[in-house]
Amino acid sequence: MFKKILVANRGEIACRVMRTAKKMGIATVAVYSDADARAPHVRMADESVRLGPAPAAESYLKAELILLAAKETGADAIHPGYGFLSERESFARACAEAGIGFIGPPPAAIAAMGDKIESKKLAKEAGVNVVPGFVGEIDDTEHAVRIATEIGYPVMMKASAGGGGKGMRLAWSEQDVREGFEATKREGLASFGDDRVFIEKFIEQPRHIEIQVLGDQHGNIVYLGERECSIQRRHQKVVEEAPSPFVTPEMRKRMGEQAVALARAVGYYSAGTVELIVSGADTSGEGFYFLEMNTRLQVEHPVTELVTGLDLVEQMIRVAAGEPLAFNQDDVTLTGWAIENRVYAEDPYRGFLPSTGRLVRYLPPAEGNGVRVDDGVTEGSEISMFYDPMIAKLVTYGDTRDEAADRQVAALDRFRIDGIGHNIDFLSAIMQHPRFRAGALTTGFIAEEYPEGFAGAPASSALKRKLAAVAAVIDLERSHRGAMLSGQLNGPVLGSSERVVTVDGERFELTVESHEGERLVTGAGEPMALIGQWRPGEPLFAARIDDEPLTVGVQRKGATWLLTARGAAHRVEVLSPHVAQYRHHMIEKVPPDLSKFLLAPMPGLLTQLNVAPGDKVEAGQPLAVVEAMKMENILRAERAGVVKAANFAAGDSLAVDAAILEFE
Repeated sequence: MFKKILVANRGEIACRVMRTAKKMGIATVAVYSDADARAPHVRMADESVRLGPAPAAESYLKAELILLAAKETGADAIHPGYGFLSERESFARACAEAGIGFIGPPPAAIAAMGDKIESKKLAKEAGVNVVPGFVGEIDDTEHAVRIATEIGYPVMMKASAGGGGKGMRLAWSEQDVREGFEATKREGLASFGDDRVFIEKFIEQPRHIEIQVLGDQHGNIVYLGERECSIQRRHQKVVEEAPSPFVTPEMRKRMGEQAVALARAVGYYSAGTVELIVSGADTSGEGFYFLEMNTRLQVEHPVTELVTGLDLVEQMIRVAAGEPLAFNQDDVTLTGWAIENRVYAEDPYRGFLPSTGRLVRYLPPAEGNGVRVDDGVTEGSEISMFYDPMIAKLVTYGDTRDEAADRQVAALDRFRIDGIGHNIDFLSAIMQHPRFRAGALTTGFIAEEYPEGFAGAPASSALKRKLAAVAAVIDLERSHRGAMLSGQLNGPVLGSSERVVTVDGERFELTVESHEGERLVTGAGEPMALIGQWRPGEPLFAARIDDEPLTVGVQRKGATWLLTARGAAHRVEVLSPHVAQYRHHMIEKVPPDLSKFLLAPMPGLLTQLNVAPGDKVEAGQPLAVVEAMKMENILRAERAGVVKAANFAAGDSLAVDAAILEFE
């Protein structure tokens, strides 16, 4: 067994690998860029080595520096995590040449599966179902248009070396191909150093389901069930679960056996994932097609671990050390249900714009009782523009799918992040959505259910009643605290107090009767018994209302409260009856008219400016291209007009809401 492992990655996956290594009694080495000098994964490791400046190309992607760090620290193996160098055949080969163990598959398997074009050919030869499409070199845009027309729209254009949702464009028409083909090539080159593109038929009502495989160096290969990864945004997974609510035992067996056949065909060992696109309209169990094989550990591996009871990182380490699998296919059983949500640094209320900055407050829910948090940040950590915007992974387990989802909702209520935008409300809304609960998923779920964007989860009248009660109690506690500090009161709040509470415009006239350890709130339907303590300044109020738990995020916003629960933030005002009776509302301010400007929707780099002052533009016309998080975003005209001024040029860096263009 290895004595010291270098983890060639950062963030939550580096911490995840180190936890297992420490459990196995193996020493660990961290590598870091200047941006991560004080990151949790650096502090967790037994040793650490600086690689270079913040950009990944100058640090985490420098294979020679990582190998040098392994040699200098005496590490006898390297775990690449996912992303960065994890699927680089050259890196795996360099490790072998240096006499350092690579905790992953053999270089030949990485090469075979890393090229999407070649991998489809191999899959077809191995008897795996493949999507109809063109597998070969595409000369130029005109060639791409001819291919797409022959396949039949809609088609998907993908960078051959792509992954993680980058380098992908859906084309519904010839115009989409003409506009998107070159952008797909550029994204592939920028993100993966390879501008080759392939085109395939887009499966309508598609589900994204993947099979986890695990093999050793002695020819044993098993599949560990499936994961449903259909809820995606811009081809980036958001929610994953195991098992899938769509897959039957017979379908699982067919999918698993094809995945094992493909792995065996390329001499695969270690953990790997065969990704499939599945037609939700096909109930025969045969409508699944090979997409790609990821020759590494997946972000969503925890859900498989929870339903199988296996530690996949431990299995990878043991396989790399030459040990045979200690179990066979008949020993693999799936028990219960697990769901993973990816907590991203993005603002769903503003079109999911990336968010960067410092975690002023970071309070993840406590682990245990079916809750697991995989993260690599702490309070004060910086969310940088240089790396993936994922903050943490929240994973819950239950005997049933509903139980796992309910635990997600409760745990998301207990998650508190301040300082940057995040998608916690959005994740909670998905977990509560009737269509999610029914398991009627496709990769178009988010676009179909939130076509106008996200504005918070809808609140039931019962939830508003509870929030009104919570608001009355916290306002009472705040007043009590002030009275104690001024010497006007000594001891707990007892007796009866009246409050007029407005929750998102809905008015509640409440009476709070305070007793030792409990409050009885009346005046809004049936009386509510509320148990829980809150002190002014605390970001969360964990209450029990009529013996049901409810955790509420609490923020003071001027003269009002912002209470967050169940996937939405609610503006709440609390007044005494006397003040409420005579209060006069201020005149509402009219927001400035920004319709004459093209604003940058996110911080990024202006890579293209397609118009100049004096140009006439039509609705839908591309005006500019902004690159953020290595993805190109085409900004289009919302209406016809004339360009009055251009305030930036290609190559300029943009802040969010920067006025790129002004119109007449």
